[in-house]
Amino acid sequence: MVAYKSKMVERIRLPSREQRERNLEAAGYNLFNLSSKEVFVDLLTDSGTGAMSDAQWAALIRGDESYAGSRSFEELEAAVADVMGFSNVVPTHQGRGAENVLYGSLLSAGDVVPNNTHFDTTRAHISNQDADPVDCPVEFAHDPDADEPFKGNFSLERARAVVEEHGAERIPVVVQTITNNSAAGQAVSVENTRKVREFADEIDATFVIDACRFAENAYFVSQREEEFADASIADIAREQLGYADALVMSGKKDGLVNAGGFVATDDDALFEQCKQRAILYEGFPTYGGMAGRDVAAMAVGLREAVEDAYLEDRIEQVREFGAQLAAVGVPVYTPTSGHAVYIDAGELFPHLDAAEFPGQVLACELYREGGVRGVELGSFAFPDTDRPELVRLAVPRRTYHREHFDHVVETAEAVLEKRETVSGLQLASDPVMPEIRHFTAELEPVPSSQ
Repeated sequence: MVAYKSKMVERIRLPSREQRERNLEAAGYNLFNLSSKEVFVDLLTDSGTGAMSDAQWAALIRGDESYAGSRSFEELEAAVADVMGFSNVVPTHQGRGAENVLYGSLLSAGDVVPNNTHFDTTRAHISNQDADPVDCPVEFAHDPDADEPFKGNFSLERARAVVEEHGAERIPVVVQTITNNSAAGQAVSVENTRKVREFADEIDATFVIDACRFAENAYFVSQREEEFADASIADIAREQLGYADALVMSGKKDGLVNAGGFVATDDDALFEQCKQRAILYEGFPTYGGMAGRDVAAMAVGLREAVEDAYLEDRIEQVREFGAQLAAVGVPVYTPTSGHAVYIDAGELFPHLDAAEFPGQVLACELYREGGVRGVELGSFAFPDTDRPELVRLAVPRRTYHREHFDHVVETAEAVLEKRETVSGLQLASDPVMPEIRHFTAELEPVPSSQ
């Protein structure tokens, strides 16, 4: 059932094929370098790209822009306490600001940080502290066809091997990302979160949950974990998050806003550390790099994110999109996640090896054929890691309609039909930080002689 009606529209246009060809070349075959006006359907990310509700727009108008002690901050504090169960909040300009504040407070050179799977900015922030991020996904996490309900879970077996190798004293922090974005947005069970909590206690580590898509994860728990079949989404979210010592949050996902993030914790000492670091990098602790109006909108968005009607509409839209792609023969990672459909570019282009970046090739071909922008999350985005060659088509919240997804499916089908004629890409430039090279690095077609 559709839970919304449109109250505002934006004109979009599809550039001609000749324009798209020129745009790709000028962008160095990196879709981050495209202007938004050059894109017809933009599925690059679901981060900050969604449409806010009328209640959020009303909150924007009422926002309190006081530098210190803002009423809007008090509203955010109350929302985090009610929805997520944490009393201490440090706002930041977005999720990576929260990562900088939290991991800069917790980590030192030589530390090791296990995570079910680190996302790009998480990995980069941990590395920036001269610490070592280590992925601990379950064995079937990167199998696009495995029939498992919680492929995003944290592998305790792998984590204990990390302890055996490095020693518990070098592991001050354990992180669990829900949903597991770098493992195709797969869900994490509450049972697994409990076990990670126990593991963190065993080694005397701080347990952090990256809660960017906590509400979508809670929806999957309600559908797939028998213990919670009769529980509300809100109750599931509070229970799962309650096992953590601290949260790092991008409000641009399940906060349903276009800017903002925060750190939340009930650890008063950690809270004080984070506040001091936030003053240095983000702003005063009651605005944290955001306008008061954005803080107010996020307070409303957190409450809307755990409403059943919103989540049913959101998850069903993504599920149906994935089913449409699969129906025309596009190899889709299953089960479909809550925020995106992931396409297996390695299967789509078996004639390309990882060195030719098949995921980035697919992303470029989707733009070439239909002005669709997605993002590669394979060997280009994550060098020196053992991951499938995935392309993520992230669905902005409450933004696109059936006709847009029909166009994307037709575009993907056109790429599928000509897949044997597609050639690879190679790096033309390589930024200093390999963890985030996919944001700015440029590529070029592999010469036909290679």
